[in-house]
Amino acid sequence: MPNVQIPEIVPITMQTFTQYFKGFEKVTAVKEIFGDDTIKVLSALKVEFFSSKFGYMGVSDEDGHLIVSAYYLKNGDPVSKYLDVIHELVHVKQYREGKALFDESFEYHDRPTELEAYKHAVNEARRLGLSDPEIFEYLQVDWMSDDEVRKLARNIGVKPPPRRDGERVR
Repeated sequence: MPNVQIPEIVPITMQTFTQYFKGFEKVTAVKEIFGDDTIKVLSALKVEFFSSKFGYMGVSDEDGHLIVSAYYLKNGDPVSKYLDVIHELVHVKQYREGKALFDESFEYHDRPTELEAYKHAVNEARRLGLSDPEIFEYLQVDWMSDDEVRKLARNIGVKPPPRRDGERVR
């Protein structure tokens, strides 16, 4: 190997959540997540933006900060982005409570932390007036098969739409 240096530790630039995400401290769904600590938690929450066409949002299991794709912010559906923020804020709370966010002993669609986060997002989607078919569409993500999305939907009280004729059951 050539005589090169590759750093193992690099600075990660973090911003304050409230510097970029405005008004969330007033949202009922967010107040339901953090209660009286809403303003304090959101003011202290850090967000890391990354540049990639892949990925959406997530929470670091190292320190509980929010990780957000700048590409998704620019190109994503506004309602999906909003619901994703609600979803990820639940994970922020879970991290603060010491819960294992990525418990691999559960499939994604059965993982208790995901079910809790999706339930908050679904409740907010319903408050916005989204129907079950619209919510089901929101639940469809790259890393779950149709069957897994259907299981997730049933797990969180969303009625999946009927299968189309000829749709394969895995």
